[in-house]
Amino acid sequence: MVKQITQIRVRYADTDQMKAVYHAKYLEYFEQGRSDLLRSVGMPYAEIEAQGYYLPVIEVTAKYRRSARYDELLRVESTVSDPPVVRIRIDYRVFGPDDEEPIAEGYTVHGFVNASTGKPTRAPAQFLQVLEEALKENTVYDAEERTA
Repeated sequence: MVKQITQIRVRYADTDQMKAVYHAKYLEYFEQGRSDLLRSVGMPYAEIEAQGYYLPVIEVTAKYRRSARYDELLRVESTVSDPPVVRIRIDYRVFGPDDEEPIAEGYTVHGFVNASTGKPTRAPAQFLQVLEEALKENTVYDAEERTA
């Protein structure tokens, strides 16, 4: 397992009229956690794209248990449990500042696409190598606080 912990401070712009985080913002929090995870294992999006690949989202799921509020410091845990072949699944759990249970959770599934042809392809060898090394070590990365 590879886990990335990202802290995100809820901005006022993230909230709706009910002063709760708008539901679609959690997908942006997932994205930040995913970007941090890929960067931490040594394969940031820019590097993946420079090698000629894209990682489009082909499936997303989110469940909400309670609302986050303005200025709360959230902890987003992004986890990869299995090495990819043509797809990679990343699981997410979002915690409030004092929560032991997630306030939201979900996952995204991404396909590997050849940037030149737009066709699905296998995961690039370098990506597999760095991710498999991190999976063997059960690595947990911890990022600094950020604003979404």
